[in-house]
Amino acid sequence: MTIPLFDGSLSGVTVVFLLAALAVALSFEFVNGFHDTANAVATVIYTRSLDPHTAVAWSGLCNFLGVYLGGTAVAFSIMNLLPVEVLVNTDHGAGLAMVLALLVAAIAWNLGTWYLAIPASSSHTLVGAILGVGLANAVLNGRSLGSGVNWDKVSQIGFSLFLSPLVGFVCAGALLLIFKGLARHPKLYEPASLNERPPMWVRGTLLATCTGVSLAHGSNDGQKGIGLLMLILIGFLPAHYALNPAHDVAEVSRLVAADDALLGLFEKHAAGSERSALREGLASVRATLAGKHRLSEVPLAERWPLRARLIVIDKALDALQKAPPAGLAEGELSEIRTARSALRGAVYYAPTWVLASVALSLGLGTMIGWKRIVVTVGERIGKTHLSYAQGAAAEIVAAGTIGLADFGGLPVSTTHVLSSGVAGTMAASGAGLQYHTVRTIALAWLLTLPVSMALSALLFALFRQIV
Repeated sequence: MTIPLFDGSLSGVTVVFLLAALAVALSFEFVNGFHDTANAVATVIYTRSLDPHTAVAWSGLCNFLGVYLGGTAVAFSIMNLLPVEVLVNTDHGAGLAMVLALLVAAIAWNLGTWYLAIPASSSHTLVGAILGVGLANAVLNGRSLGSGVNWDKVSQIGFSLFLSPLVGFVCAGALLLIFKGLARHPKLYEPASLNERPPMWVRGTLLATCTGVSLAHGSNDGQKGIGLLMLILIGFLPAHYALNPAHDVAEVSRLVAADDALLGLFEKHAAGSERSALREGLASVRATLAGKHRLSEVPLAERWPLRARLIVIDKALDALQKAPPAGLAEGELSEIRTARSALRGAVYYAPTWVLASVALSLGLGTMIGWKRIVVTVGERIGKTHLSYAQGAAAEIVAAGTIGLADFGGLPVSTTHVLSSGVAGTMAASGAGLQYHTVRTIALAWLLTLPVSMALSALLFALFRQIV
């Protein structure tokens, strides 16, 4: 499916703004590629397991593939940092200002930390920028700060971003000690030689860990770009992207069946004003879809209202699953989960061309700008240079942590998981840490959220006066 740019539905000015917004979003992924993925190639380059050009090309390919393999759960976690009311009610100008502000703020912070060779988190940056525009939008519209963002989702994502570096530090250090107990070859634990390549089996191990981190980075960070592009497309072209245009006869039939099942279930459990509103929403969805075989058959004027109803229903079902009322059997909860999945498919999706463009941007970005961060990871975290075993331990833990976060639909920071993993191996080996570097990384970790929030809020206020 292509973007309907020249079918008369958009003015020339709007087309320009849309293309600019898409370009900025893809630029964020490009910057993310060379900012974050240096961490994935740091060990194979620094240990001379692969030459730099081969390493970054391979990592770029793995990032590209990771976007396709990672699903879209993280993408929609990012989108849902903003409350459902903002997602369905924000006017065109405010939506455009939000997207541009958060993207410009995120790119500015990423470029600044990269220039200073500080491993900083694109995930933290993006989350902070989204929170900044959400809070600024609430203030400018005379609402409370509490209504500006989805605090439940913020707490989930904040916990994952806070916990993942601790997991990296502890688990990588523990894994290095396990290595020492199982593999006693002393060369594994000596600082990597800058003049000779390691043994072939060591090179193979480090290549495997680099591959795992690159795939995991593509799957997790690529989804953030997917979420951004979908926010842009839905904001500019709600009639075309509010509903999944790929939903065919089978999918629409499944959607209608799920709606009918939920209606029957809540007719049986009729108590509660919230469930009464839920029944009304489900009945409205059923009426809109009556006689339709594809979502593309829904009239243009009805697509955005239908999307809004489906998102509100999904939020209500989520609350119901978290706090099920008395009398709701386990089998009925399972029925709700299955039906909810069918309803979500109509609004939480990404076209193939979105996946491809994000994957390409992330993959290409991987291939430049890696050297600054590689030197920091290899030489400036510990008091000794990185050993083969330390590099492998840190990358195995990073790949596993990011993979688990993908499964849970939560964004985590490749940068902080890997750099904290390297620090953990240095501590476990008794090598010691270069506290100046560690303090700098920690300071960047602490400042990223408030700085990106403040910058995106200020930019939103500025852009809101223009668009």
